[in-house]
Amino acid sequence: MNLPVLKRDVPQREQPGRASGTLAKKLLRKRVLLPAAACVLAGAFALRLAGGGQPASAAGLTYTTAPVERRDITAQITGSGTLEAANSYSVTSLAEGSILTADFEEGDQVEEGTVLYTIDTSDLSGSLEQARISLEQAQRSYNSRVKDLEKLSVTAPKTGRVLSLEVEEGDDVSAGQTVATLRNSDVMTLTVPFLADEAAGFSVGQRAAVTLESTFETLEGTVSKVDRADTVLEGNRIVRYVTVEVANPGALSVSQTGSATIDGCASAGSAAFAYAAEQAITAEVSGQVAAIRAREGDRVDRGDVLLTLTSDSLDDSLQSAADSLRNAELSLESRQDQLNNYTITSPIRGTVIDKNYKAGETSEAGKVLCSIYDLSYLTMTLSVDELDISDIAVGQRVEITADAVEGKTYTGVVTKVSVAGTSSGGTTTYPVTVRIDETEGLLPGMNVDAAITLQSASGVLAIPSGALNRGNTVLVTADSPSAANGTAIEGGDYCSVPVEIGASDSSYIEIISGLQEGDTVAYIPTTSSGGFGMMMPGGMGGVAFEGGAMPGGGMANITVSGGPGGGSPGGRRGGS
Repeated sequence: MNLPVLKRDVPQREQPGRASGTLAKKLLRKRVLLPAAACVLAGAFALRLAGGGQPASAAGLTYTTAPVERRDITAQITGSGTLEAANSYSVTSLAEGSILTADFEEGDQVEEGTVLYTIDTSDLSGSLEQARISLEQAQRSYNSRVKDLEKLSVTAPKTGRVLSLEVEEGDDVSAGQTVATLRNSDVMTLTVPFLADEAAGFSVGQRAAVTLESTFETLEGTVSKVDRADTVLEGNRIVRYVTVEVANPGALSVSQTGSATIDGCASAGSAAFAYAAEQAITAEVSGQVAAIRAREGDRVDRGDVLLTLTSDSLDDSLQSAADSLRNAELSLESRQDQLNNYTITSPIRGTVIDKNYKAGETSEAGKVLCSIYDLSYLTMTLSVDELDISDIAVGQRVEITADAVEGKTYTGVVTKVSVAGTSSGGTTTYPVTVRIDETEGLLPGMNVDAAITLQSASGVLAIPSGALNRGNTVLVTADSPSAANGTAIEGGDYCSVPVEIGASDSSYIEIISGLQEGDTVAYIPTTSSGGFGMMMPGGMGGVAFEGGAMPGGGMANITVSGGPGGGSPGGRRGGS
Protein backbone atom coordinates (compact mmCIF):
# COMPACT_ATOMS: atom_id res chain seq x y z
CA MET A 1 0.00 0.00 0.00
CA ASN A 2 1.36 3.44 -0.95
CA LEU A 3 1.18 5.71 2.06
CA PRO A 4 0.59 9.45 1.64
CA VAL A 5 3.52 11.62 2.63
CA LEU A 6 2.62 13.90 5.51
CA LYS A 7 4.00 17.33 4.58
CA ARG A 8 5.21 19.95 6.95
CA ASP A 9 3.54 23.21 5.99
CA VAL A 10 5.30 25.53 8.45
CA PRO A 11 9.09 25.77 8.98
CA GLN A 12 10.13 24.68 12.44
CA ARG A 13 12.39 27.20 14.11
CA GLU A 14 15.88 25.83 13.61
CA GLN A 15 18.39 25.45 16.41
CA PRO A 16 21.74 27.21 16.00
CA GLY A 17 24.02 25.11 13.83
CA ARG A 18 21.18 22.95 12.55
CA ALA A 19 19.66 25.06 9.82
CA SER A 20 22.49 24.74 7.34
CA GLY A 21 22.58 20.94 7.56
CA THR A 22 18.81 20.59 7.18
CA LEU A 23 18.62 22.98 4.26
CA ALA A 24 21.61 21.37 2.60
CA LYS A 25 19.77 18.05 2.60
CA LYS A 26 16.76 19.72 1.02
CA LEU A 27 18.93 21.30 -1.65
CA LEU A 28 20.58 17.99 -2.45
CA ARG A 29 17.18 16.38 -2.89
CA LYS A 30 16.22 19.02 -5.44
CA ARG A 31 19.49 18.52 -7.33
CA VAL A 32 20.17 22.28 -7.28
CA LEU A 33 23.70 23.06 -8.52
CA LEU A 34 25.08 26.50 -7.60
CA PRO A 35 28.10 27.58 -9.67
CA ALA A 36 31.20 28.63 -7.82
CA ALA A 37 30.93 32.23 -8.94
CA ALA A 38 27.38 32.44 -7.63
CA CYS A 39 28.46 31.02 -4.27
CA VAL A 40 31.22 33.61 -3.94
CA LEU A 41 28.98 36.51 -4.85
CA ALA A 42 26.11 35.31 -2.70
CA GLY A 43 28.48 34.88 0.23
CA ALA A 44 29.75 38.43 -0.24
CA PHE A 45 26.24 39.83 -0.07
CA ALA A 46 25.44 37.73 2.97
CA LEU A 47 28.45 39.12 4.82
CA ARG A 48 27.49 42.66 3.99
CA LEU A 49 23.91 42.22 5.12
CA ALA A 50 24.64 40.37 8.36
CA GLY A 51 24.68 42.36 11.60
CA GLY A 52 25.50 45.93 10.54
CA GLY A 53 26.13 45.34 6.85
CA GLN A 54 25.49 48.03 4.23
CA PRO A 55 22.73 46.91 1.86
CA ALA A 56 22.36 50.43 0.49
CA SER A 57 25.72 50.08 -1.24
CA ALA A 58 24.44 47.17 -3.38
CA ALA A 59 23.19 48.86 -6.52
CA GLY A 60 19.74 47.92 -7.73
CA LEU A 61 18.47 46.42 -4.46
CA THR A 62 14.92 47.38 -3.50
CA TYR A 63 13.54 46.80 0.00
CA THR A 64 9.94 45.98 0.85
CA THR A 65 8.57 47.33 4.11
CA ALA A 66 5.93 45.86 6.39
CA PRO A 67 4.52 46.95 9.74
CA VAL A 68 5.12 44.97 12.94
CA GLU A 69 1.59 43.98 13.90
CA ARG A 70 -0.30 41.40 15.95
CA ARG A 71 -1.43 38.18 14.31
CA ASP A 72 -2.51 34.63 15.06
CA ILE A 73 0.16 32.06 14.11
CA THR A 74 -0.41 28.34 13.77
CA ALA A 75 2.30 25.92 12.61
CA GLN A 76 1.02 22.60 11.30
CA ILE A 77 2.13 19.42 9.62
CA THR A 78 -0.48 18.26 7.13
CA GLY A 79 -1.13 15.26 4.98
CA SER A 80 -3.80 12.87 3.74
CA GLY A 81 -4.60 9.21 4.09
CA THR A 82 -7.22 6.47 3.84
CA LEU A 83 -9.38 5.39 6.77
CA GLU A 84 -9.18 1.81 7.98
CA ALA A 85 -11.23 -0.16 10.53
CA ALA A 86 -9.83 -0.57 14.02
CA ASN A 87 -9.58 -4.27 13.31
CA SER A 88 -10.77 -6.51 10.52
CA TYR A 89 -10.92 -10.24 10.12
CA SER A 90 -11.63 -12.55 7.22
CA VAL A 91 -13.27 -15.67 8.65
CA THR A 92 -12.02 -18.78 6.87
CA SER A 93 -12.78 -22.47 7.28
CA LEU A 94 -10.27 -25.24 7.88
CA ALA A 95 -12.93 -27.90 7.39
CA GLU A 96 -14.90 -28.98 4.36
CA GLY A 97 -18.48 -30.10 4.64
CA SER A 98 -22.11 -29.16 4.45
CA ILE A 99 -22.96 -25.95 6.33
CA LEU A 100 -25.74 -26.72 8.81
CA THR A 101 -26.28 -23.24 10.27
CA ALA A 102 -25.31 -19.68 9.40
CA ASP A 103 -27.62 -17.60 11.58
CA PHE A 104 -26.44 -14.06 10.79
CA GLU A 105 -26.68 -11.52 8.02
CA GLU A 106 -24.59 -8.73 6.58
CA GLY A 107 -24.69 -5.66 8.80
CA ASP A 108 -25.28 -7.67 11.99
CA GLN A 109 -23.33 -6.77 15.11
CA VAL A 110 -21.61 -9.85 16.57
CA GLU A 111 -19.68 -10.38 19.78
CA GLU A 112 -16.37 -12.19 20.08
CA GLY A 113 -17.12 -15.92 20.30
CA THR A 114 -20.51 -15.70 18.58
CA VAL A 115 -21.19 -18.89 16.58
CA LEU A 116 -21.26 -17.98 12.89
CA TYR A 117 -21.26 -21.36 11.14
CA THR A 118 -21.69 -25.01 12.09
CA ILE A 119 -20.52 -27.70 9.66
CA ASP A 120 -21.62 -31.35 9.49
CA THR A 121 -19.18 -33.54 11.51
CA SER A 122 -20.37 -36.95 10.30
CA ASP A 123 -17.11 -37.71 8.51
CA LEU A 124 -15.09 -36.96 11.62
CA SER A 125 -17.15 -38.87 14.23
CA GLY A 126 -15.75 -42.32 13.38
CA SER A 127 -12.11 -41.29 13.54
CA LEU A 128 -12.75 -39.43 16.78
CA GLU A 129 -14.22 -42.54 18.42
CA GLN A 130 -11.30 -44.68 17.19
CA ALA A 131 -8.87 -42.16 18.68
CA ARG A 132 -10.63 -42.45 22.06
CA ILE A 133 -10.41 -46.25 21.98
CA SER A 134 -6.72 -46.15 21.08
CA LEU A 135 -6.07 -43.80 23.97
CA GLU A 136 -7.80 -46.11 26.44
CA GLN A 137 -5.74 -49.07 25.22
CA ALA A 138 -2.52 -47.12 25.45
CA GLN A 139 -3.42 -46.00 28.98
CA ARG A 140 -4.01 -49.58 30.12
CA SER A 141 -0.72 -50.73 28.59
CA TYR A 142 1.13 -47.90 30.30
CA ASN A 143 -0.48 -48.65 33.68
CA SER A 144 0.52 -52.31 33.32
CA ARG A 145 4.15 -51.34 32.62
CA VAL A 146 4.14 -49.06 35.65
CA LYS A 147 2.93 -51.91 37.86
CA ASP A 148 5.63 -54.18 36.43
CA LEU A 149 8.19 -51.55 37.30
CA GLU A 150 6.87 -51.39 40.86
CA LYS A 151 7.45 -55.16 41.12
CA LEU A 152 11.20 -54.55 40.89
CA SER A 153 10.95 -53.79 44.61
CA VAL A 154 10.48 -57.12 46.46
CA THR A 155 8.51 -56.48 49.69
CA ALA A 156 7.50 -58.52 52.76
CA PRO A 157 3.93 -59.84 52.38
CA LYS A 158 3.54 -60.14 56.19
CA THR A 159 5.26 -59.14 59.39
CA GLY A 160 8.01 -61.52 60.43
CA ARG A 161 11.72 -62.21 60.44
CA VAL A 162 13.93 -62.88 57.46
CA LEU A 163 14.74 -66.55 57.75
CA SER A 164 17.00 -66.72 54.72
CA LEU A 165 18.15 -64.78 51.66
CA GLU A 166 18.62 -66.83 48.55
CA VAL A 167 20.35 -64.20 46.35
CA GLU A 168 23.18 -61.68 46.50
CA GLU A 169 23.70 -58.29 44.87
CA GLY A 170 24.44 -58.65 41.16
CA ASP A 171 22.61 -61.98 40.80
CA ASP A 172 20.20 -62.42 37.91
CA VAL A 173 16.78 -63.69 38.94
CA SER A 174 13.81 -64.93 36.95
CA ALA A 175 10.14 -64.30 37.52
CA GLY A 176 8.88 -66.87 40.12
CA GLN A 177 12.32 -67.55 41.61
CA THR A 178 12.54 -67.69 45.44
CA VAL A 179 14.70 -64.86 46.73
CA ALA A 180 14.00 -65.02 50.50
CA THR A 181 12.07 -66.88 53.21
CA LEU A 182 10.08 -64.97 55.83
CA ARG A 183 9.00 -66.46 59.18
CA ASN A 184 6.83 -64.99 61.91
CA SER A 185 8.26 -66.72 65.03
CA ASP A 186 6.77 -64.16 67.43
CA VAL A 187 3.41 -65.88 67.19
CA MET A 188 2.85 -69.67 67.30
CA THR A 189 -0.32 -71.46 66.33
CA LEU A 190 -1.85 -74.61 67.77
CA THR A 191 -4.58 -76.44 65.86
CA VAL A 192 -6.39 -79.04 68.00
CA PRO A 193 -9.75 -80.94 67.76
CA PHE A 194 -12.81 -80.17 69.91
CA LEU A 195 -16.03 -82.07 70.09
CA ALA A 196 -18.21 -80.75 67.31
CA ASP A 197 -21.08 -79.73 69.61
CA GLU A 198 -18.69 -77.73 71.79
CA ALA A 199 -16.75 -76.16 68.89
CA ALA A 200 -19.98 -74.96 67.31
CA GLY A 201 -20.27 -72.42 70.14
CA PHE A 202 -16.74 -70.99 69.75
CA SER A 203 -15.95 -67.76 67.91
CA VAL A 204 -12.86 -66.08 66.49
CA GLY A 205 -11.23 -63.84 69.08
CA GLN A 206 -12.41 -65.90 72.01
CA ARG A 207 -9.82 -66.43 74.77
CA ALA A 208 -8.20 -69.83 75.20
CA ALA A 209 -5.77 -71.49 77.63
CA VAL A 210 -2.91 -73.44 76.05
CA THR A 211 -1.07 -76.12 78.08
CA LEU A 212 2.44 -77.26 77.10
CA GLU A 213 2.65 -81.05 77.36
CA SER A 214 6.35 -81.03 78.17
CA THR A 215 6.18 -78.63 81.12
CA PHE A 216 2.40 -78.36 81.76
CA GLU A 217 2.91 -74.61 81.56
CA THR A 218 -0.24 -72.69 80.62
CA LEU A 219 -0.14 -69.84 78.13
CA GLU A 220 -2.90 -67.47 77.14
CA GLY A 221 -4.07 -67.65 73.54
CA THR A 222 -6.78 -66.42 71.19
CA VAL A 223 -9.05 -68.33 68.82
CA SER A 224 -8.09 -67.38 65.24
CA LYS A 225 -10.08 -69.99 63.31
CA VAL A 226 -12.92 -72.47 63.84
CA ASP A 227 -13.59 -75.09 61.18
CA ARG A 228 -17.20 -75.26 60.05
CA ALA A 229 -16.85 -78.84 58.80
CA ASP A 230 -16.99 -81.88 61.10
CA THR A 231 -14.24 -84.49 61.17
CA VAL A 232 -14.69 -88.07 62.46
CA LEU A 233 -11.83 -89.44 64.54
CA GLU A 234 -11.18 -92.93 65.83
CA GLY A 235 -13.94 -94.20 68.07
CA ASN A 236 -16.47 -92.28 65.94
CA ARG A 237 -15.73 -89.06 67.68
CA ILE A 238 -17.09 -86.10 65.70
CA VAL A 239 -14.85 -83.12 66.08
CA ARG A 240 -14.05 -79.69 64.62
CA TYR A 241 -10.53 -78.29 64.50
CA VAL A 242 -9.90 -74.98 66.23
CA THR A 243 -6.74 -72.86 65.70
CA VAL A 244 -5.38 -70.85 68.61
CA GLU A 245 -2.66 -68.21 68.35
CA VAL A 246 -0.17 -67.89 71.23
CA ALA A 247 2.44 -65.20 71.72
CA ASN A 248 5.87 -66.85 71.70
CA PRO A 249 7.68 -66.04 74.93
CA GLY A 250 10.86 -67.04 73.13
CA ALA A 251 11.11 -70.77 73.94
CA LEU A 252 8.33 -72.21 71.81
CA SER A 253 9.28 -74.12 68.71
CA VAL A 254 7.64 -76.45 66.24
CA SER A 255 9.02 -79.45 68.15
CA GLN A 256 6.78 -78.77 71.15
CA THR A 257 3.17 -79.94 71.58
CA GLY A 258 0.21 -78.72 73.58
CA SER A 259 -3.55 -78.82 74.18
CA ALA A 260 -6.14 -76.08 74.68
CA THR A 261 -9.16 -75.28 76.81
CA ILE A 262 -11.87 -72.90 75.60
CA ASP A 263 -14.79 -71.80 77.72
CA GLY A 264 -14.20 -74.72 80.06
CA CYS A 265 -14.13 -77.26 77.24
CA ALA A 266 -10.90 -79.22 76.80
CA SER A 267 -9.60 -80.22 73.41
CA ALA A 268 -10.09 -83.82 72.31
CA GLY A 269 -6.40 -84.15 71.53
CA SER A 270 -3.05 -82.35 71.33
CA ALA A 271 -0.89 -81.17 68.44
CA ALA A 272 2.49 -79.69 67.62
CA PHE A 273 2.96 -75.92 67.51
CA ALA A 274 3.49 -74.21 64.16
CA TYR A 275 4.83 -70.81 63.17
CA ALA A 276 2.08 -68.33 62.49
CA ALA A 277 3.68 -67.47 59.14
CA GLU A 278 6.52 -68.92 57.14
CA GLN A 279 6.51 -68.01 53.46
CA ALA A 280 8.85 -68.27 50.55
CA ILE A 281 9.11 -64.90 48.78
CA THR A 282 9.50 -64.99 45.01
CA ALA A 283 10.37 -62.37 42.40
CA GLU A 284 7.39 -61.37 40.26
CA VAL A 285 9.53 -60.09 37.39
CA SER A 286 12.94 -60.92 35.96
CA GLY A 287 15.89 -58.65 36.65
CA GLN A 288 19.20 -58.20 38.37
CA VAL A 289 19.59 -57.71 42.13
CA ALA A 290 20.59 -54.08 42.58
CA ALA A 291 20.45 -53.82 46.38
CA ILE A 292 19.55 -55.96 49.40
CA ARG A 293 17.72 -53.94 52.07
CA ALA A 294 17.35 -56.60 54.85
CA ARG A 295 19.64 -59.16 56.43
CA GLU A 296 18.84 -62.66 57.67
CA GLY A 297 17.30 -62.49 61.14
CA ASP A 298 15.96 -58.93 60.66
CA ARG A 299 12.37 -58.30 61.73
CA VAL A 300 10.37 -56.65 58.97
CA ASP A 301 6.83 -55.32 58.71
CA ARG A 302 4.41 -55.95 55.92
CA GLY A 303 5.35 -53.83 52.87
CA ASP A 304 8.99 -53.35 53.87
CA VAL A 305 11.41 -53.63 50.91
CA LEU A 306 13.65 -56.67 51.15
CA LEU A 307 15.60 -56.14 47.93
CA THR A 308 15.40 -54.19 44.66
CA LEU A 309 15.94 -55.32 41.09
CA THR A 310 16.80 -53.48 37.90
CA SER A 311 15.59 -54.39 34.43
CA ASP A 312 16.57 -52.66 31.20
CA SER A 313 13.80 -54.46 29.36
CA LEU A 314 11.17 -53.15 31.77
CA ASP A 315 12.56 -49.63 31.49
CA ASP A 316 12.42 -49.87 27.72
CA SER A 317 8.89 -51.24 27.73
CA LEU A 318 7.75 -48.48 30.07
CA GLN A 319 9.27 -45.82 27.83
CA SER A 320 7.66 -47.42 24.81
CA ALA A 321 4.30 -47.50 26.58
CA ALA A 322 4.71 -43.85 27.58
CA ASP A 323 5.48 -42.88 23.97
CA SER A 324 2.46 -44.81 22.73
CA LEU A 325 0.27 -43.11 25.32
CA ARG A 326 1.49 -39.66 24.32
CA ASN A 327 0.93 -40.41 20.65
CA ALA A 328 -2.60 -41.56 21.41
CA GLU A 329 -3.23 -38.37 23.40
CA LEU A 330 -1.95 -36.21 20.55
CA SER A 331 -4.05 -38.12 18.06
CA LEU A 332 -7.19 -37.56 20.12
CA GLU A 333 -6.31 -33.88 20.61
CA SER A 334 -5.85 -33.52 16.88
CA ARG A 335 -9.25 -35.07 16.22
CA GLN A 336 -10.82 -32.81 18.84
CA ASP A 337 -9.13 -29.76 17.30
CA GLN A 338 -10.52 -30.81 13.96
CA LEU A 339 -13.93 -31.07 15.58
CA ASN A 340 -13.56 -27.49 16.82
CA ASN A 341 -12.98 -26.43 13.22
CA TYR A 342 -16.52 -27.50 12.43
CA THR A 343 -17.92 -24.77 14.72
CA ILE A 344 -16.76 -21.36 13.50
CA THR A 345 -17.03 -18.39 15.85
CA SER A 346 -16.39 -14.68 15.50
CA PRO A 347 -12.78 -13.83 16.43
CA ILE A 348 -13.61 -10.19 17.24
CA ARG A 349 -16.48 -7.95 18.22
CA GLY A 350 -17.67 -6.08 15.17
CA THR A 351 -19.95 -5.71 12.17
CA VAL A 352 -20.43 -8.34 9.46
CA ILE A 353 -19.35 -6.66 6.22
CA ASP A 354 -20.02 -9.52 3.83
CA LYS A 355 -21.36 -13.08 3.98
CA ASN A 356 -20.08 -15.40 1.25
CA TYR A 357 -21.58 -18.75 2.34
CA LYS A 358 -25.08 -19.67 3.53
CA ALA A 359 -26.65 -22.69 5.24
CA GLY A 360 -26.95 -25.64 2.89
CA GLU A 361 -23.86 -24.76 0.90
CA THR A 362 -20.60 -26.70 1.12
CA SER A 363 -17.66 -24.98 2.78
CA GLU A 364 -14.21 -25.17 1.21
CA ALA A 365 -11.00 -25.24 3.25
CA GLY A 366 -9.16 -21.93 3.11
CA LYS A 367 -12.03 -19.97 1.57
CA VAL A 368 -13.32 -16.77 3.20
CA LEU A 369 -16.77 -17.40 4.65
CA CYS A 370 -17.43 -13.83 5.83
CA SER A 371 -15.64 -10.61 6.84
CA ILE A 372 -16.01 -8.70 10.11
CA TYR A 373 -14.88 -5.16 10.85
CA ASP A 374 -14.42 -3.61 14.28
CA LEU A 375 -15.81 -0.10 13.69
CA SER A 376 -15.58 1.07 17.30
CA TYR A 377 -12.92 3.49 16.01
CA LEU A 378 -11.05 4.14 12.77
CA THR A 379 -7.37 4.55 12.00
CA MET A 380 -5.28 6.12 9.30
CA THR A 381 -1.58 5.85 8.52
CA LEU A 382 0.44 8.85 7.41
CA SER A 383 3.93 8.77 5.96
CA VAL A 384 6.01 11.55 7.52
CA ASP A 385 9.22 12.98 6.07
CA GLU A 386 12.43 12.31 8.00
CA LEU A 387 12.94 16.05 8.59
CA ASP A 388 9.58 16.28 10.33
CA ILE A 389 9.31 12.98 12.19
CA SER A 390 11.08 14.32 15.29
CA ASP A 391 8.18 16.77 15.74
CA ILE A 392 5.61 13.96 15.93
CA ALA A 393 4.85 12.26 19.25
CA VAL A 394 2.28 9.80 20.57
CA GLY A 395 -0.65 11.65 22.09
CA GLN A 396 -0.64 14.63 19.73
CA ARG A 397 -4.08 15.76 18.58
CA VAL A 398 -4.91 15.55 14.89
CA GLU A 399 -7.65 17.44 13.05
CA ILE A 400 -9.35 15.27 10.44
CA THR A 401 -11.55 16.43 7.57
CA ALA A 402 -13.18 14.40 4.81
CA ASP A 403 -14.57 15.53 1.48
CA ALA A 404 -17.36 13.00 1.97
CA VAL A 405 -18.52 14.79 5.16
CA GLU A 406 -18.66 18.48 4.47
CA GLY A 407 -18.44 21.07 7.20
CA LYS A 408 -17.30 18.72 9.95
CA THR A 409 -13.92 18.37 11.59
CA TYR A 410 -13.03 15.22 13.52
CA THR A 411 -10.43 14.87 16.25
CA GLY A 412 -7.84 12.12 16.18
CA VAL A 413 -4.78 11.26 18.22
CA VAL A 414 -1.36 9.91 17.28
CA THR A 415 -1.10 6.38 18.70
CA LYS A 416 2.12 5.14 17.11
CA VAL A 417 5.24 6.67 15.59
CA SER A 418 7.17 3.91 13.86
CA VAL A 419 10.97 3.93 13.75
CA ALA A 420 10.96 1.62 10.70
CA GLY A 421 11.46 4.07 7.86
CA THR A 422 11.14 3.52 4.13
CA SER A 423 13.64 5.10 1.75
CA SER A 424 12.83 6.10 -1.80
CA GLY A 425 14.53 8.57 -4.11
CA GLY A 426 16.91 9.75 -1.42
CA THR A 427 14.07 10.52 1.01
CA THR A 428 13.13 8.48 4.09
CA THR A 429 9.60 8.54 5.48
CA TYR A 430 8.13 7.01 8.63
CA PRO A 431 4.59 5.68 9.17
CA VAL A 432 2.51 7.44 11.83
CA THR A 433 -0.76 5.88 13.04
CA VAL A 434 -3.70 8.10 13.96
CA ARG A 435 -6.81 6.91 15.80
CA ILE A 436 -10.23 8.56 15.38
CA ASP A 437 -12.82 7.66 18.02
CA GLU A 438 -15.65 9.94 16.86
CA THR A 439 -16.54 8.34 13.53
CA GLU A 440 -20.11 9.35 12.73
CA GLY A 441 -20.34 9.76 8.98
CA LEU A 442 -16.93 8.19 8.34
CA LEU A 443 -16.38 4.78 6.79
CA PRO A 444 -13.31 2.62 6.08
CA GLY A 445 -11.83 3.46 2.70
CA MET A 446 -12.66 7.17 2.79
CA ASN A 447 -9.88 9.61 1.95
CA VAL A 448 -9.29 12.24 4.63
CA ASP A 449 -6.96 15.15 5.30
CA ALA A 450 -5.03 15.40 8.56
CA ALA A 451 -3.37 18.34 10.31
CA ILE A 452 -1.12 18.15 13.37
CA THR A 453 -0.62 21.47 15.15
CA LEU A 454 2.97 21.97 16.33
CA GLN A 455 2.88 25.60 17.49
CA SER A 456 0.08 28.05 18.08
CA ALA A 457 0.07 31.66 19.23
CA SER A 458 -2.78 34.17 19.27
CA GLY A 459 -2.49 37.95 19.00
CA VAL A 460 1.31 38.05 19.03
CA LEU A 461 3.69 40.52 17.40
CA ALA A 462 4.73 39.14 14.03
CA ILE A 463 6.80 40.02 10.99
CA PRO A 464 6.96 38.48 7.52
CA SER A 465 9.17 35.39 7.47
CA GLY A 466 11.48 36.96 4.84
CA ALA A 467 12.31 39.87 7.18
CA LEU A 468 14.39 37.71 9.56
CA ASN A 469 18.13 37.76 8.82
CA ARG A 470 21.09 35.69 9.96
CA GLY A 471 21.75 35.80 13.69
CA ASN A 472 18.08 36.61 14.38
CA THR A 473 18.35 40.26 13.30
CA VAL A 474 15.78 42.42 11.54
CA LEU A 475 16.14 45.61 9.50
CA VAL A 476 13.77 48.36 10.64
CA THR A 477 13.33 51.82 9.19
CA ALA A 478 15.16 54.59 10.95
CA ASP A 479 11.88 56.12 12.13
CA SER A 480 10.78 52.92 13.89
CA PRO A 481 10.58 53.15 17.72
CA SER A 482 12.89 50.12 18.09
CA ALA A 483 15.56 51.65 15.83
CA ALA A 484 17.06 53.20 18.93
CA ASN A 485 18.03 49.67 20.07
CA GLY A 486 19.72 48.76 16.79
CA THR A 487 22.78 49.54 14.73
CA ALA A 488 22.44 52.01 11.90
CA ILE A 489 23.71 50.87 8.52
CA GLU A 490 25.19 52.98 5.66
CA GLY A 491 22.94 55.85 4.70
CA GLY A 492 21.13 55.80 8.02
CA ASP A 493 17.82 54.75 6.46
CA TYR A 494 17.75 51.38 8.29
CA CYS A 495 18.86 49.87 11.56
CA SER A 496 19.72 46.24 12.31
CA VAL A 497 17.88 45.16 15.49
CA PRO A 498 18.44 41.82 17.34
CA VAL A 499 15.20 39.96 18.13
CA GLU A 500 14.00 36.88 19.95
CA ILE A 501 11.61 34.78 17.86
CA GLY A 502 8.85 32.34 18.75
CA ALA A 503 6.26 30.42 16.73
CA SER A 504 6.27 30.60 12.96
CA ASP A 505 4.20 29.59 9.99
CA SER A 506 4.84 29.75 6.25
CA SER A 507 4.36 33.55 6.15
CA TYR A 508 5.02 35.05 9.59
CA ILE A 509 7.31 34.68 12.60
CA GLU A 510 6.41 35.62 16.16
CA ILE A 511 8.63 38.30 17.75
CA ILE A 512 8.98 37.75 21.49
CA SER A 513 11.28 40.71 22.13
CA GLY A 514 13.28 43.33 20.21
CA LEU A 515 10.42 44.94 18.27
CA GLN A 516 7.17 46.67 19.12
CA GLU A 517 4.00 47.82 17.45
CA GLY A 518 4.70 50.85 15.31
CA ASP A 519 7.97 49.44 13.96
CA THR A 520 8.41 48.96 10.24
CA VAL A 521 10.64 46.18 8.96
CA ALA A 522 12.48 46.19 5.65
CA TYR A 523 13.48 43.15 3.60
CA ILE A 524 13.94 41.90 0.08
CA PRO A 525 11.09 39.52 -0.73
CA THR A 526 11.62 36.18 -2.45
CA THR A 527 11.24 36.32 -6.23
CA SER A 528 11.81 33.77 -8.93
CA SER A 529 11.66 33.98 -12.69
CA GLY A 530 13.50 30.76 -13.38
CA GLY A 531 11.03 28.29 -11.92
CA PHE A 532 12.75 27.41 -8.64
CA GLY A 533 14.12 29.10 -5.51
CA MET A 534 16.84 28.34 -3.01
CA MET A 535 17.61 29.58 0.48
CA MET A 536 21.23 30.01 1.48
CA PRO A 537 22.37 28.12 4.56
CA GLY A 538 22.02 30.31 7.64
CA GLY A 539 19.98 32.94 5.80
CA MET A 540 21.08 35.72 3.45
CA GLY A 541 19.46 39.11 3.60
CA GLY A 542 17.40 38.92 0.45
CA VAL A 543 19.75 39.03 -2.58
CA ALA A 544 18.35 38.22 -6.01
CA PHE A 545 19.94 37.65 -9.39
CA GLU A 546 17.57 37.76 -12.31
CA GLY A 547 17.33 38.25 -16.03
CA GLY A 548 20.53 36.72 -17.27
CA ALA A 549 23.85 35.17 -16.45
CA MET A 550 25.39 35.63 -13.06
CA PRO A 551 28.62 37.57 -12.75
CA GLY A 552 31.43 35.46 -14.16
CA GLY A 553 28.99 33.27 -16.10
CA GLY A 554 26.88 30.37 -14.78
CA MET A 555 23.24 29.71 -14.08
CA ALA A 556 20.63 32.41 -14.51
CA ASN A 557 17.24 32.80 -12.83
CA ILE A 558 18.34 31.79 -9.29
CA THR A 559 16.61 33.46 -6.38
CA VAL A 560 18.27 33.63 -2.95
CA SER A 561 15.77 34.71 -0.29
CA GLY A 562 16.35 36.01 3.16
CA GLY A 563 16.86 34.44 6.54
CA PRO A 564 15.69 31.33 8.33
CA GLY A 565 12.14 32.46 7.76
CA GLY A 566 12.62 33.20 4.10
CA GLY A 567 10.90 30.10 2.84
CA SER A 568 11.15 26.35 3.16
CA PRO A 569 12.02 24.25 0.09
CA GLY A 570 9.30 21.91 -1.02
CA GLY A 571 6.47 23.79 0.68
CA ARG A 572 6.05 21.08 3.29
CA ARG A 573 4.90 23.27 6.14
CA GLY A 574 2.04 25.66 6.32
CA GLY A 575 0.02 27.64 8.69
CA SER A 576 -2.74 30.07 9.22
